[in-house]
Amino acid sequence: MTTKQAHLIYFSPTHTSKQVAEAIVRGTGITNVVTTNLTLQPAQELVLDESSLAVIAVPVYGGHVAPLALDRLNSLRGNNTPAVLVVVYGNRAYEKSLMELDFWAVEHGFKVIAGGTFIGEHSFSSEKYPVSAGRPNQDDLDKAMDFGRKIATKVETAADAERLYAVDVRSIRRPRQPFFPLFRFLRKVIALRKSGTPIPRTPWIPDESMCVHCGVCAENCPSGAIISGDELNVNADKCIKCCACVKSCSQQARVYDTPFVVLLSQCFERQKEPQILL
Repeated sequence: MTTKQAHLIYFSPTHTSKQVAEAIVRGTGITNVVTTNLTLQPAQELVLDESSLAVIAVPVYGGHVAPLALDRLNSLRGNNTPAVLVVVYGNRAYEKSLMELDFWAVEHGFKVIAGGTFIGEHSFSSEKYPVSAGRPNQDDLDKAMDFGRKIATKVETAADAERLYAVDVRSIRRPRQPFFPLFRFLRKVIALRKSGTPIPRTPWIPDESMCVHCGVCAENCPSGAIISGDELNVNADKCIKCCACVKSCSQQARVYDTPFVVLLSQCFERQKEPQILL
C-alpha cells in the first residue's frame, strides 16, 4: 500500500508531544508532510483520505487527554484514514487517555493502526522538584523514530487499505509501576486533600519586578488565559495548568509551586519507558 503524505497533528504547549510526533514522522521516511499545530488555535475543517497517514500526538493531564486538545481535534475528519495515536505523559500514569483518543479517532473516521505511550517532562517539573526532567530524551526520540520505521513497514506490506489492520489500544503493554511508590503517592494525596492545603489555580509571578512584560507568556498560552500587556494576571477560568507560560519565560519570573509536584517528584523517580502497539 502506498502512502502519499503524512499529516502531523499535535497539541503541545510545552513541545514534548511535538518532539515525539516529529520523530515518528521522520522515522516513516515520508517526505510529504502536512503539519497541523492545534496548540494555539483550532484548525480549519479538514478531511483526510485513506491514502494519507495521520500521526496524532497529545499530552495527558491528570490521566486524561487534555480537554482543550480534544476540543480542537474536532475540526478534523478521516475517511478510513490510517492513524497513529500517541499520548505523552509526565511519568506518573496515562490511565485511560489512549482509549479516549482512540474513541475520538474512530468516531471521526480514522482507522487506528498503531498506538504509543511516551514520556515527556511533567508540566509541573521544576529545578527543585524534577519530574521526568529532560524527557523526551535522545533515547526516547530514537525509539519514536524506530516506531515510525515499523509503522512504514506495516503500511508498505499491506496489499491495500482493507488489509491494513486496525489495533485495539487496550492491549498495549502497560509500563511497570512499583507498588509502594504508587501507594505512598495515593496516601499522601489523600492526606494533602484532607489537610485543606490550598492548591494554586494558576501559575504566578512571586516577584513582579522580574517580569519585563515581553509578552512571551501570552504568546505561548494555548487557552488565552494571559493577555499581552497584562502579564501579571492569569484568568483562572481559562488556565489549563499546562505551564507553557512558566517554561517559556526567559526571566524565570513565573512559577507554579503546587504541593502536588513534591509528591510527584518523590514518588515517581523511577523513569518509565515508551510502549508501542502495532
